[in-house]
Amino acid sequence: MRSKNALKNVISSIILQVVQIIIGFIIPRLIIESFGSNSNGLISSIKQFLTYITLLESGFGPVVKSLLYKPIAKKDKKEIENILCASEQFFRKIAHIFIVYIMALLIIYPFFVKDSFTRIFTMSMIIIMSFGTFSEYFFGITYRLYLQAEQKTYIGSYIQIFTALFNGIIIFVMIKLGCNLILVQIGSALTFILRPIVQNIYVKKKYKINLSNADKNYSIKNKWEGLAQHIAAVIHGNTDIMVLTIFSTIEEVSVYSVYLLVINGIKYIVSAFDTGIDASFGDMIAKNEQANLNRKFSSYEFIYQSIITIIFICTFILLIPFIKVYTNGINDANYIRPIFSIIILIAEFLWAIRLPYLSLTMAAGHFKETQMGAWIEAILNISISICLVCKLGIIGVAIGTLIAMAVRTIEFIYHTSKYILQRKMKKSFFKLLVILIESMILVCIANKITIDVNTCLSWVKYAIPIFFGVTAIVILVNSIVYKDDAKEAFNILISNLIKRKTITNK
Repeated sequence: MRSKNALKNVISSIILQVVQIIIGFIIPRLIIESFGSNSNGLISSIKQFLTYITLLESGFGPVVKSLLYKPIAKKDKKEIENILCASEQFFRKIAHIFIVYIMALLIIYPFFVKDSFTRIFTMSMIIIMSFGTFSEYFFGITYRLYLQAEQKTYIGSYIQIFTALFNGIIIFVMIKLGCNLILVQIGSALTFILRPIVQNIYVKKKYKINLSNADKNYSIKNKWEGLAQHIAAVIHGNTDIMVLTIFSTIEEVSVYSVYLLVINGIKYIVSAFDTGIDASFGDMIAKNEQANLNRKFSSYEFIYQSIITIIFICTFILLIPFIKVYTNGINDANYIRPIFSIIILIAEFLWAIRLPYLSLTMAAGHFKETQMGAWIEAILNISISICLVCKLGIIGVAIGTLIAMAVRTIEFIYHTSKYILQRKMKKSFFKLLVILIESMILVCIANKITIDVNTCLSWVKYAIPIFFGVTAIVILVNSIVYKDDAKEAFNILISNLIKRKTITNK
């Protein structure tokens, strides 16, 4: 059942990420064409500032999810309802605090963009764009966490797919009809309000959840242990645009956000292969299946690292040619930044490498044990970015992200190897070394190829052979170097295919 749910979670997440990537590329291009780079920069900047409200969540979500694994495994409905009730109470407090945060943002934020937009326009954008976040905290986040702990992440993914498509269609139609930016954002906000409400109703009806029977005084222990992890994650995802907004120009924010479209697209795809995996590992840990955990994690590590190596090598080769095509005809800002693209991609590659170790740490509930590394990462990221941004611009903030990411990734590999998997650390570090070496060799070889593109079709013609070539080399090398892991992964894949075929025949 674990393997079946994990497969469903991964497939649904991949579909979701593909939908979000496609919409994510189409909409910003339309906004830049219709309203200018500064409007796109404003939207990206406000989104990032709204994200900082999640600091008040204080990592509470992962703690709730880790606590749900055991009562779900034991089918202890009373304990589940107590945890969900306490979670809902907490997140609704966050929703009310969010209103206060928005009021502060309405006063302060317009000063940062006063040369580009009127105060009334900026304040209107903040209010409209905050609707979705408020709804998520007030109605939906508790039930999203429950679905993830139940290894049913795919349910939430399908709801998101529907709302993402609906949102993209509304924005596209409204822009083509000539609506102004305020009206376009209102249309978008209404679709994001819908998602958490649907999720709430589904979970309560499907799983017969009745929080009126729960203990209203129930308290979740150690609820602040995820604080450092969460702050580090928020700072990683939002520091660069925040620093650029304050210390640089809104046009630079737009340039960063265009690269972020590609980077987030890659991260969505990478995250899809990790979706729901933490719930499977959490179930093994709750049942003390140490040998099974080590075996399954090692084979998963082989599959996952092969996939991300292929994805990031292709991105290193094809990113700048893609940016040239995507921004063709846009002349109000310089979008071609090769050095920045290299640095930020290395940083995000390190983020991708650490993701399985992060998921395993969360599944084991090791928040307190790894919080020092989280604080160090957050402090390094923001301090280095601020120090370098004035002289180096977006390259400076990318360097800050890279250094912080490297430190944190090493710490996660060390902790999971020693304290959760209880295996020799050199195994994971050897895998990291192999990834880096084969990536450097393949990128250096690919740089000898001249990629001259001016349309999406010509870019695709280069991308397809490069993708298949890189895939063949990485799979061949990894299968030879990690012979046992490759064999185990192959056996798991064949076993699942046989089971699915048997079920279909029945």
